[in-house]
Amino acid sequence: MLYDTLIRNALIIDGSNTPGYQADVAIRDGRIERIGDLSDATATEEIDAAGRVLAPGFIDVHTHDDTVVIRQPEMLPKLSQGVTTVIVGNCGISASPVTLKGDPPDPMNLLGTAAAFVYPRFSDYRAAVEAANTTLNVAALIGHTALRSNHLDDLFRTATPDEIAAMREQLRESLEDGALGLSTGLAYASAYNASTDEVMQLTEELTAFGAVYTTHLRSEFAPVLEAMDEAFKIGRHAQSPVIISHLKCAGVGNWGRSPQLLASLEEAAKTHPVGCDCYPYAASSSTLDLKQVTDAHRITITWSTPHPQVSGRDLIDIAAEWNLPLLDAAKRLQPAGAVYYGMDEADVRRILAHPLSMVGSDGLPEDPFPHPRLWGAFPRVLGHFSRDVGLFPLHTAVHKMTGLSAARFGLKERGEIREGYWADLVLFDPATVRDVADFNDPQRPAQGIDGVWINGVLSYRDGQANGRREGRFLAREGDLREGFH
Repeated sequence: MLYDTLIRNALIIDGSNTPGYQADVAIRDGRIERIGDLSDATATEEIDAAGRVLAPGFIDVHTHDDTVVIRQPEMLPKLSQGVTTVIVGNCGISASPVTLKGDPPDPMNLLGTAAAFVYPRFSDYRAAVEAANTTLNVAALIGHTALRSNHLDDLFRTATPDEIAAMREQLRESLEDGALGLSTGLAYASAYNASTDEVMQLTEELTAFGAVYTTHLRSEFAPVLEAMDEAFKIGRHAQSPVIISHLKCAGVGNWGRSPQLLASLEEAAKTHPVGCDCYPYAASSSTLDLKQVTDAHRITITWSTPHPQVSGRDLIDIAAEWNLPLLDAAKRLQPAGAVYYGMDEADVRRILAHPLSMVGSDGLPEDPFPHPRLWGAFPRVLGHFSRDVGLFPLHTAVHKMTGLSAARFGLKERGEIREGYWADLVLFDPATVRDVADFNDPQRPAQGIDGVWINGVLSYRDGQANGRREGRFLAREGDLREGFH
């Protein structure tokens, strides 16, 4: 038997949250065919992985890669950190189903200009991902704000019964075509005025499919517990799993409240399938939101349509140069993007370490001066938080980025190293793996990632992408509630 690839002498950390073991792995026809002592086997390509960890490819559960996977299918920021699957359509914003009447409303502009929104149906988007021959696997949520922008003439109110019926129809059609579920971004002005009832009615479409409800909460500031209660209420109404996006204690007045948030999550989990994702940094990044402008912590402008020259500068310095109050300077910069240094490191660590949390980057690929999470989130968990800080063992770090994520989103035969599973794999050096991207120089690939295989094909090796693009569109499979047991 001649295999396609043999990876020998690896420390296998299989994604199941158990310690690693030494073995060889044989790949054939895109799948893991054998694991064990394969000293008498042969393959077209053999790799000696002595001293290296072989893990499942990382699943980035929180991305805004919806249009970039098609327009820039090499996906180097993710591939270079060992990511093999991205979940798009988060925070209520998705590339489909969308029919724009003008420019994309904030925050849909995070996905690109109007020219990027050319998918009136989810099936059009799915076909475009398949045709783009992208490097990574792609699975997709449907954005609530996207649906609202299709059917409401005014985003600053709740929807009428007729508008809700039209949104439900589009959501149902998308779920039939393989979407994972519905995402909301209720903190954003374009969805903030949507009533809880509007969202509950939409999520009724999820019930029959066993699809998921993910949410950027209505607030991550003082009313965060009330916002979590709203999310759980919506999920229970729909009998749908709930995933809270980038769970955090935002704003200086909220620092130290992570035990309350995690207690609320645990309480809900006793009777309902819930979880959360988080990114491993104490700074957030999004569009420039006037409600978040403050002098209590640093704010860096990442892009500005009217003033592109300020990219990478702090709001306080721009305001001083213009001799304006912070808020007036922010208004002059809009539309714009920003990094907000508004979290406490202890809260970040507590949430990251919790058994119900997965890792997502929340990276913004359109940003000319992005938050370093776009290039560094996953190696930062492995290197900084697991190895250097000792927040959790390496096998737990890997589980939060692979097996747990695949179970939550129903990505069948992925997320673990098992015989018969798809060969989405990453080979890394546990002693040197680290994020190199930082807030001053954010677009730098990680160190210590030696190889990345997607569907059995080596696509990244020793710091270089090789142009192989074997990613697939991953349609929803089965009832996602089953992955929470």
